[in-house]
Amino acid sequence: MSISNALKYLKHEELDYTLWDRCISDAGNSRVYALSWYLDRTAVYWDALVWGDYEYIMPVTLRRKFGIKYIYQPLFCQQLGIFPEPVPEIAGLFYSEIFRRFRFVNILLNSANHIPDIYGIKKFLPRDNFLLNLTTEYTSIRDGYSKNTLRNIKSAERSRLNYVPGISIKEYIEFLGKNLPVGVTKNDLSKFRSIVAYCLHKGIGEMPGIYTSENRLCAAVFLCRWKGRLIYLNPASNVDGRKSSAMFFLLDNFISANAGQEIVLDFEGSMVPGVARFYQGFGAKAECYYPLKINRLPIPLRWIKKI
Repeated sequence: MSISNALKYLKHEELDYTLWDRCISDAGNSRVYALSWYLDRTAVYWDALVWGDYEYIMPVTLRRKFGIKYIYQPLFCQQLGIFPEPVPEIAGLFYSEIFRRFRFVNILLNSANHIPDIYGIKKFLPRDNFLLNLTTEYTSIRDGYSKNTLRNIKSAERSRLNYVPGISIKEYIEFLGKNLPVGVTKNDLSKFRSIVAYCLHKGIGEMPGIYTSENRLCAAVFLCRWKGRLIYLNPASNVDGRKSSAMFFLLDNFISANAGQEIVLDFEGSMVPGVARFYQGFGAKAECYYPLKINRLPIPLRWIKKI
């Protein structure tokens, strides 16, 4: 079998979930977003490109509009792409197949994927993820905090806030529903609740929260532990939390509780300057990952940015 013939496009019902999840779990660039149970809860409709006996795989997350099937990035999935990190020749086969099959693609690859110069695939500016290594002791990590971060933590301490390492899923989801992050609608919450519930069931999820001195929840976040990463998903603060710098206080306490472990706090990054500065204020460093965008739609539709 030639190297090109080893690549197959498999419909969702043809996939072997055991082999799929084993490939993702064993990959050096493993991301929880690409596991079968995670994709089932976010993309819902997805096929895949599979090379060989699940030696390399790539989820193909699908939607259809105006009769056109296209690939999009599901909500709550920061990075997808090819797993494990492919050599350039194999990566080129995956991208060529995507280009051949689909006229519109707008997805985010993982940090180990690079876009080759093939066909009409353009290279777009990379996006920044922010990572904080928690391997060293807390005092060493805190030495890397910015002056602004330290100032906000001291302000929060004066507000007599209380850190709770694990709040209930009911309280978190209700709080999130009242303080929705940008881009998240109430209709999305049922999907995210399913992710949270599954992670808690498997023992890979945590939900720290901050309470005011009057015992009112004012900030919370969900974190997923996966393959050496603590992924910071859907933080939320209300008016009291923002006034009291509660999220600074939450992160400082969480970092203190987890310092000295062989793990990285993955903030998921942001291209919004203020949010990026918030993560960098804790000493987090940028890691790049690339979008993959293809638009070969008929000219009357090509101007539509979001199909």
